[in-house]
Amino acid sequence: MRVDGREYNELRPFQFERDFTEMANGSCLVTFGKTRVLCTASVDEEVPRWLRDTGKGWVTAEYSMLPGSSPERVRRKSSGRSQEIQRLIGRSLRAAVDLSSIPEIQVTVDCDVIQADGGTRTASICGGFVALHDALTRMILNGKIENHPIGEELAAVSVGVVEGEVRLDLPYVEDSNAEVDLNVVMTGSGKFVEVQGTAEDGPFDRNSLEEMLNLAELGVKKITEAQRDLLASAPSERAS
Repeated sequence: MRVDGREYNELRPFQFERDFTEMANGSCLVTFGKTRVLCTASVDEEVPRWLRDTGKGWVTAEYSMLPGSSPERVRRKSSGRSQEIQRLIGRSLRAAVDLSSIPEIQVTVDCDVIQADGGTRTASICGGFVALHDALTRMILNGKIENHPIGEELAAVSVGVVEGEVRLDLPYVEDSNAEVDLNVVMTGSGKFVEVQGTAEDGPFDRNSLEEMLNLAELGVKKITEAQRDLLASAPSERAS
């Protein structure tokens, strides 16, 4: 039994609070256990210079941990870790979007960690997807684009080996002591977008990797089902 009473293959209680803020084109407060991340999606009708006149749009992301999100105060500055995480978020979200369907449009997804207890990058991808989906849906409602650029759901989850056992969705107390740490990004149809894995305490074999990937697939399936149910109804209309 794990410290929070879950079985090895259980996700932490998770929730998506849609339209948590009203100013951004799309927003979502995502919660996994004690981890909470506010994700907002903002639309800009201007793409980076290197994409001009290509007929394609762009999706990018920014990530930060806010002061008070962890026991020790986090300073308001961009770190190498934050840059690496926001690149992961951006790559993952772009994989879900047909960029040719949003020509000359850039969507920036901001992921601000309000409270961190492990899995902030995977939670950011899950909540960022909801915010991005709503922002693009509102563009259709406002007549900015014709078809939805997103064809299927996208989610991410952490898995790892802790005390010799493969476990799903690690909180900080497990993540900080894991022998192996793996972050997996997948689509709703079960295709892989990105896999990040590190042996923290000795190498691991192919069987362990297969077990972790199977467990991640189980977790992602539950998350994408929740996203699908949530996004089945369109968000409220807003002025463009």
